[in-house]
Amino acid sequence: MMPLILDQASVKVGLAGEGEGLARRRALLEEAGVTPVTVADKLPPLHVLFVAGLDRDAATALAARARKAGMLVNVEDVPELCDFHVPAIVRRGDLLLTASTGGRVPGLARRLREWLEAQFAPEWNGRLNDLSAARESWRGQGLPPEQVSERTRAMVADRKWLS
Repeated sequence: MMPLILDQASVKVGLAGEGEGLARRRALLEEAGVTPVTVADKLPPLHVLFVAGLDRDAATALAARARKAGMLVNVEDVPELCDFHVPAIVRRGDLLLTASTGGRVPGLARRLREWLEAQFAPEWNGRLNDLSAARESWRGQGLPPEQVSERTRAMVADRKWLS
C-alpha cells in the first residue's frame, strides 16, 4: 500500500454507476473538491475511474475497458477489481486524516475513522489555519526548515492540542 493525495486540478476523474452506490461515491468525490466526469457508455480520456452500483458483470467489463485505456480503477466493494482503494476519511478543512487496513478489515477502518473524528473535532480547521499562518511568518523571517518544524511542534505542544 502506498497512500497518495491526488491533485484534482491535474488528474481527470470519472464516475460510473447507478443508484445509491453512485450517489455515495459522487458525494465522496465532491467533498474532496473533485467534480467527476460522468461516464455512461463511451470512456472519455481519464486518469482515474470510480465505479459504483453496477452489477458484477457490468463492473468487470467497464473496469477492463478502463484499464486497457490506461486508467486506474476503483470498483466499490469489489477489492479484486480495484487498482487502489479509498481509506476511511476525516476532513477538518485542509487537514485530512485517513485510516486503512488495505481493504482487509473495512469495519476496523470505519471504527478508526470514528475515533479520529472524536479526537480531531471541527476546531482543528482553525488550528490548522493558526499553524499555517505561523509557519508562513517563520518562513518569511528566513528560518530554515528544521527550525520551522521545531517551532510547529512546540506550538502544538504548548497549546496541548495533542494531549
